[in-house]
Amino acid sequence: MMTLMTSPPASQATPDVFSQPSPPAAQEQVNVGGGERTISVAAGSILALLGLGRGGMPGLLIAAVGGGLIYRGASGHCPLYKALDMDTARDEATPEDYFTHGIHVEQSYLINKSPQELYGQWRNFENLPKIMTHLESVSVIDEKRSHWVAKAPSIAGGKVEWDAEIINDEPNALIAWRSLSGADVDNAGSVRFVDRGDRGTEVHVIIDYIPPAGRLGKWVARLFGEEPQQQIKEDLRTFKRVMETGEVPTIEGQPRGTCGGNGKRE
Repeated sequence: MMTLMTSPPASQATPDVFSQPSPPAAQEQVNVGGGERTISVAAGSILALLGLGRGGMPGLLIAAVGGGLIYRGASGHCPLYKALDMDTARDEATPEDYFTHGIHVEQSYLINKSPQELYGQWRNFENLPKIMTHLESVSVIDEKRSHWVAKAPSIAGGKVEWDAEIINDEPNALIAWRSLSGADVDNAGSVRFVDRGDRGTEVHVIIDYIPPAGRLGKWVARLFGEEPQQQIKEDLRTFKRVMETGEVPTIEGQPRGTCGGNGKRE
């Protein structure tokens, strides 16, 4: 395991100290969602401190970027979003949002188990944190709905949460889901189980999501060493090992390399 408003009417300006009337000032449109605003303020504060500490022209540029993010989070207004006609302040993403602003992740893996076994394991969503490293927990609410908690960089508060519902369920063949309104990260996805005979089953995963800070969120994720495409590939590799061997891979207790070339066991 990956939102759109019209500007409010202009407000009446207050006369300045010389009692000269000022032209009406347009109130800036709030087009940044709540969770995204929190991330922007946190990221901006870190960048501003780094920039000021570094000094010089590069430091000033970094601090300026940080200041822009702080303003973005505090005001809830993003000029770039306005130019792109984006609005993540809405409760729920539309299909068009995924197409125009979302991030698409797609991976396949061949597993030497039947579609029935793989479908049964995946369909119990509470099993998924054992194989998907970015998930902390999944709690089933009812037959169609579940609550998901995923890990996130500390800059984003350490975790993100959402409720999801199953929108298509074909036993032993396909599971498709989408997040519900109020999600920290709007997302939708599917997993398909294709019988390949003696070769096993091809597990095909598609996930589309709108990160908390739009394209900026993808940049922040990569900054922290996380790549969605690679992450899903590793998760499917783990799923394969769990299903074929019954064990979750771990490096605990294994030798670790040192600069001197000697292994050390912890």
